[in-house]
Amino acid sequence: MITLLDKWTGAEVRALRLARRMSLVEFAAHLGVDDRLVSKWEAGGAKVRPRPVNQAALDTSLSRLTNDERLRFTERVSPDMVSETRDTDVPMQPTTARHPIDGKLMTWIPAGIYLSGLQETVEWVDGFFLDIFPVTNSDYARFVAATAHRPPQHWIDGRPAPEIADHPVVWVSHHDAAAYARWAGKSLPSATQWEKSARGTRGNDWPWGNQPTPAKVNCRGTGPNTTTPVDRYKSGVSPYGVYDLCGNTWEWLATEGQSPGRYQLKGSAFTSPFDRALPAMFNDADSTMLDDDTGFRCATTDMASAAGAR
Repeated sequence: MITLLDKWTGAEVRALRLARRMSLVEFAAHLGVDDRLVSKWEAGGAKVRPRPVNQAALDTSLSRLTNDERLRFTERVSPDMVSETRDTDVPMQPTTARHPIDGKLMTWIPAGIYLSGLQETVEWVDGFFLDIFPVTNSDYARFVAATAHRPPQHWIDGRPAPEIADHPVVWVSHHDAAAYARWAGKSLPSATQWEKSARGTRGNDWPWGNQPTPAKVNCRGTGPNTTTPVDRYKSGVSPYGVYDLCGNTWEWLATEGQSPGRYQLKGSAFTSPFDRALPAMFNDADSTMLDDDTGFRCATTDMASAAGAR
């Protein structure tokens, strides 16, 4: 949910500055205006209305507040001035479906724009379904049994240990991940599909919002130093209800990397520091790379065709 203000006056400008605990000079630099202008707004109180271009900057600043800052702001303004809005691209009741081939639960990500990368470039993405959870060891075991594909190296006698059945499968190369996706009648998600699923349309820094909260992900320093069940970090889900888009394991993508034979990875892992989990960050690896912290999930644009494929 995003805090909105029906109108801006000098009183709300002061409330926002104090909520951010910034000096006049710091706050003016934050907005990109002269500090004398901020001083004039605050001195005029409720009688002063900033220009529309400045109100837009104030709206942006307000939308980026952390939970603690938002609480301090709302305590300083009249309750009837503040409203909450949700990302309108995200359905109130998500459309989910069980995939007819591999049985995994998927959620619909509607067509629309999102803010891509650290530079927040506006990108359009067509609608698609995405696995709510990464592919687990038990999911991958069904694929191995059906195709005689090589099992991951950490399995015992070609089967995963029961205690890691609901953990994301690891020790899989890009070739392995793509083979599973083909078998399931799906594909690996593109970098744009994956990032929109993690950030929504408003360019959130993290799947849950803009406040950095390491406890919401399985990363180095806060997690158990190994993979965890894919449904454990419920407070870290994305706007579309997708789990583990930060932490637990890196995820192979369909998008090529910076040189031939390399493919992008997103999400970071239990071995990564928290700041590497930012969905906007770039990473890639050779397609043959195998590691204990790298897995994948799948996407599809055509659930109906998959239903008729087998």
